[in-house]
Amino acid sequence: MTIQRVGIVAKHGLVAASEHVSRLGAWLRERGLEPVYEIDTATLVGESAHSARTMARDEMSREVDLVVVLGGDGTLLAMAAGIAQAGRDIPILGVNFGSLGFLTEIRIDELTASLQQVLDGSAAFDKRAMLAAEASRRGEQVDSRIVLNDVVFTKAALSRMIELSVSVSGAFVTRVKADGLIIASATGSTAYNLAAGGPIVHPSVDALVLTPIAPHTLTNRPVVIPGSAGIEIRAHTDGAVEDVFVTYDGQSGYPLRDGDVVRVHKSKRALRLVRTPARSYFELLREKLKWGER
Repeated sequence: MTIQRVGIVAKHGLVAASEHVSRLGAWLRERGLEPVYEIDTATLVGESAHSARTMARDEMSREVDLVVVLGGDGTLLAMAAGIAQAGRDIPILGVNFGSLGFLTEIRIDELTASLQQVLDGSAAFDKRAMLAAEASRRGEQVDSRIVLNDVVFTKAALSRMIELSVSVSGAFVTRVKADGLIIASATGSTAYNLAAGGPIVHPSVDALVLTPIAPHTLTNRPVVIPGSAGIEIRAHTDGAVEDVFVTYDGQSGYPLRDGDVVRVHKSKRALRLVRTPARSYFELLREKLKWGER
């Protein structure tokens, strides 16, 4: 893997990252690499970035060889989706700034050492499965996405519980009556899925998770299905407008109409995430969730 251009993306408004962003740019230039700043990130470093290249996130996904994300899983999720949609296979190095992040797992004091390992070819990578989702209306595709964590169906603020027909690999499963439904990847199992009472799934497991949100029937429990399965969700709104929303990785979404169908399956694209050798996945669970503590 040859790296010449490194994209630098910080969480919007993360002033605490400004000094680190500036140092990172200088560190890269000293090694003959070109730092490329995301447009909003460039404003954090002021004068020092005026002569550097800046790009919008979508453009960056197509132009750089590695992306460093500073602070926040949400920022990393957006970059992961952009890289997948661009058809690229470039890695992301996620740096944590003290928030509860499972994806931005590298600490700021580990940044340069982790980067050096990527450059000299000794870095370890996690390959994370992503989800592909296609929405159809009256038999015509109207939207297509690739996401890392989850596809979530929820009700509008003032609506009653929603109804969704769920099929897996062509077989009808159930008609969910609930506040919503989460389709999560193994990586996404520690996101909204976990908050809704779903199981933690190790990211190396080839599986998808279906988790109802506050179901009307208490026996409607989360279920883990094979990663090779295809999931079809059909919305039932009885003609109501904007009663059912679908959101992708908590980043964006839109209302569904009666009869709209969203099909979700494992994407051919996967995220390559730079892994810290200092901590295992279970150490992260203990650190982030206090998992297993009494």
